Amino acid sequence: MSEHRATIDWSRTSSDFTYNTYNRDHTWRFGSGQSLGASAAPGYKGNPDLVDPEEAFVASLSACHMLTFLALAAKRGFTVDRYVDEAVGHLAKGSDGKLAIARVELSPEIAFQGTAPTPDELEQLHHAAHGHCFIANSVRTEVAVVAARV
Repeated sequence: MSEHRATIDWSRTSSDFTYNTYNRDHTWRFGSGQSLGASAAPGYKGNPDLVDPEEAFVASLSACHMLTFLALAAKRGFTVDRYVDEAVGHLAKGSDGKLAIARVELSPEIAFQGTAPTPDELEQLHHAAHGHCFIANSVRTEVAVVAARV
């Protein structure tokens, strides 16, 4: 139906190449023309000033949920003025012993203009947003809305 591309560009800047010395900084380039500096997570010798793949994964899930939620809210006649989510991803060992982002907790705070959904309608909107989110449908990570606030 559609393709989504990214170019990941890394070059060695160290004189040697060992686990402790090679650089983790690299660039992500997207089809839109945007570029983003990235690195490994700080716990894996990455640059704490740059985005890491785990943060990007959490942001992708959160953004996909938000965009799907906004579409569903608009179709239901609700007017959303602001949506802020402080999402948290939890790295853990799976049953196979491998590390994975095992759980992502979404905590959206949403401001509506006019009539806001009831708590039940809000829960239904989040449930439907999760069910229709392309990213959530692509991963096995548990995604939970833990603190939706209006």
